Amino acid sequence: MNSGKKLVWQDDSGSYKGRFLQPLVVGLVCGVIIVLFIVMGIMDLRRSENTLRGFMEDQGLSLIGILERLAQENLNTLIKAHQRGEVDTYAPRGDEAFSPHKWLTHALAGLGREIDGKWMADDLSETYLRKFAAEKNLWLIAVANKQGNVVFQSRSLPARIGDNGRQLPANELSKDLIERLSAEKKIGFLALKRKDGSGTVIIALDNDGLRYWSVKVAVEKALEKFGEAQGQGQGLSYIVLRDGREVLLGRTGVIPVPWKKDELDRELLLAGKKKILSRTVLYQGKKVLDIGAPLSLSGQIAGTVRLGMEMGSTEAVLQENMRSLFISLSFVVAVALLSMWFLYRTQNRHLAGIVEMERRLEKAERLSALGQLAAGVAHEIRNPLNAISMASQRMKREFMPSEEDKQREFGMFTGIIRDEIRRLNGIIEEFLSFSRSRRLELHNYSLVEVLQKIVNLIREEAVSQGIQITTVWDSQTVTIPMDMDKLQQAFLNFLKNAMESIEGGGSIEVRVTPNRKGHVTVSITDTGCGMAPEEVEQIFSPDYTTKEKGLGLGLALAHEIIRGHGGEIRVFSQPGVGTQFDVILPSKEDLRG
Repeated sequence: MNSGKKLVWQDDSGSYKGRFLQPLVVGLVCGVIIVLFIVMGIMDLRRSENTLRGFMEDQGLSLIGILERLAQENLNTLIKAHQRGEVDTYAPRGDEAFSPHKWLTHALAGLGREIDGKWMADDLSETYLRKFAAEKNLWLIAVANKQGNVVFQSRSLPARIGDNGRQLPANELSKDLIERLSAEKKIGFLALKRKDGSGTVIIALDNDGLRYWSVKVAVEKALEKFGEAQGQGQGLSYIVLRDGREVLLGRTGVIPVPWKKDELDRELLLAGKKKILSRTVLYQGKKVLDIGAPLSLSGQIAGTVRLGMEMGSTEAVLQENMRSLFISLSFVVAVALLSMWFLYRTQNRHLAGIVEMERRLEKAERLSALGQLAAGVAHEIRNPLNAISMASQRMKREFMPSEEDKQREFGMFTGIIRDEIRRLNGIIEEFLSFSRSRRLELHNYSLVEVLQKIVNLIREEAVSQGIQITTVWDSQTVTIPMDMDKLQQAFLNFLKNAMESIEGGGSIEVRVTPNRKGHVTVSITDTGCGMAPEEVEQIFSPDYTTKEKGLGLGLALAHEIIRGHGGEIRVFSQPGVGTQFDVILPSKEDLRG
């Protein structure tokens, strides 16, 4: 046999090959339980997440309320200052703002310095001033030279109040006109003069602009106080406030990614239909709850507030809940799998035992019937056979014809009778041997010596058929518990079967290999005709044979003897290539009986 031999049969009666319904049902039930457990865990996680998110939203609304209160106080201060007339209609040109309320003046002075920087860099134009005034919600922004003549301005002014005809020349922005605009159109002016007196920046606000800058300054000062009171250690990542036109009023921190239309509908917040909207975003490598809410000032919604609150503690709680769910789920899955395995293993063992008991009972019944048949055959046939044998011998001796040709014919017939009597006796002996095969008397003998004795016994017959027998084993004696006569009969049957499978010459190899602890393997390999898998499945059945003569009990008898010694048989066979029988025997007395 080649090294790529394929196992086609193995004596493995201790395992059951069928499928059992109970483990599948248990697996299905466990699967349903696991799915329900997962669903409940996910629902619990979502419930916890919503609870924690609601808590953070309430905390965010509370912080927004504090910010609104601070901004409202600042706005009330500005309104009161304006109502007392503390804001001059015309501020003298100078580097400092003379408004009694310096918050608003300082904010506008910052715009003047920005324009002055552009002017000094010779990068100023009326187009730029118009765009700048529109962005900053200014009624007018202009620059005048050292002589007081306007060089650039964001808009043209009328010569007289109510006169929309002739436009005043650009260099005729007089103090008188400014005062009349302030008085009749409620336009406030602020003039900032360079330190060297080389020029002046003029900023004018109407009521809408004044309202915007009052809210902006109030919000920015509120953010300063809010930051001093709360600090950045309270889990706040950023605060961004915008008015109804989405113009920035104030901020702390880096402005985050804008909301998308489907994420935050500002119209709902500005209309008061929603008190809060939120989402979870990744901000500077951290998870942040991004909250949007309306900004209420003076009893009206003046814009929107975006508040970013770090979710570190919330994420820690959620991660702990997730970890607990995973551990519980792993435990449930482990218990379910262990239960299925234990049930399958126990059921497999029990059902396999039942199947084996049924198989053995069936075989025992067959063997019992064969034993009874053998005893009956021995009793009923042996005596008549002896009488026939003696009668044939007497006929040959006393009734031999005198004619030579009849003598030859007479001798042929008597020889046939004698041979058939001998064959019947062999059949009877085979039945009797099969019925006695399970009664073993075990003693320690050398396995190599038994095999060598068998090889010596059949070697001459093998040579006569052109078959070469080779032996491969260690010189060291392998001793195992055995019933020597019966084990010798089993191996003799294996070798005879191998010889019968070879036609026209071939070889047989007998090999002894101690393979694993407590076991030894005897391999008998031939170069005969080989067998198909369906044939191999039946060769150890007492009622199967491929021989024209005989009952085919040789391999069945060998199988019973090997099983009685606690061994097992493996068969490797390929049609046209040959067959290998591996007989694995225990070298200790751990026999199954």
